[in-house]
Amino acid sequence: MDAVCSSNRERDDLRFYYYWIALILFLLDFISKKVIEKNMEIGETIHIIGEKFFIITSIRNRGAAFSILQEQRILFLCITSLVAISIIWYLQINRFSGRVPLLIGLGMVLGGALGNFFDRALYGQVIDFLQFTFGSYVFPSFNLADSGICCGVFLILLDTIFSRQKEIGKRHVPENQ
Repeated sequence: MDAVCSSNRERDDLRFYYYWIALILFLLDFISKKVIEKNMEIGETIHIIGEKFFIITSIRNRGAAFSILQEQRILFLCITSLVAISIIWYLQINRFSGRVPLLIGLGMVLGGALGNFFDRALYGQVIDFLQFTFGSYVFPSFNLADSGICCGVFLILLDTIFSRQKEIGKRHVPENQ
């Protein structure tokens, strides 16, 4: 009986792990942005790898990814609110699906979206500070929230591909096997 109760308790503790992932990403993003804001002037750079390959810089972005759609704060807040609500709804209907990559990916997208939402709502801008240069191409600056969103989307795509392959495989297996 104790083993069953312990197993159920562990399952209950882990049931909402995707919200913990979102919270951890949100907090790491928040802390990293505060460190940059407090310790670096806007435009200042710190070379991490090579002269240009990877730098930490202090940039303010009033737009979306890659600095597009500058000064569209209300639009971003509305879209992010809808995205966050949709993710929470989708997490709830899939929480017992066993699709761990999907749930982790959604948690990461939620945490990243809320990290940038928080900055836009309070300050009207997002602090970007990670920058890579590949030859003559300078990749647009980004932050941990952006990284979480990208990694989360990657996990969601992987889950979709593998779930689809399993579904196709089940349709082609003869019933005698």
